[in-house]
Amino acid sequence: MPFIDVKTDFAFKKVFGSAGSKDILLSFLNAVLDLTHPIVDLTIVNPYQIPLVEGLKENYVVDIRAKLENGTSMIVEVQAYNQTDICEHTQSHLAMIYSTVLRPRDKYTEHRPVIALTVTDFTLFTTEELKSTVITYFKLF
Repeated sequence: MPFIDVKTDFAFKKVFGSAGSKDILLSFLNAVLDLTHPIVDLTIVNPYQIPLVEGLKENYVVDIRAKLENGTSMIVEVQAYNQTDICEHTQSHLAMIYSTVLRPRDKYTEHRPVIALTVTDFTLFTTEELKSTVITYFKLF
């Protein structure tokens, strides 16, 4: 019997995207990621969202929005097909989430970090790129 490939958006949402599977997905992500502050809540995002501002690019799509125990926001994306602009795509989503973290009365000093995790079904970086150009962690001061 063939198994469904959960690396596709459709299959991922079928397997993990129901209310009944939220706890399973939460446990799975916490076990795999082994974060200092575990994920306490997550939402499977509707992939067909209208942009927040007229004229924005309509590809504001992430698979999962998560909230960590310390208030940090996280986006998780599953990408099965190698797009030439996958890094820029992820950065765009990360910036969008970062821009929506604060509530109207919050101070900018209250901004919490935002983490992006992209799971790919292809090699994104060569070993040389990982050694020389890829930044795996950064912090703005």
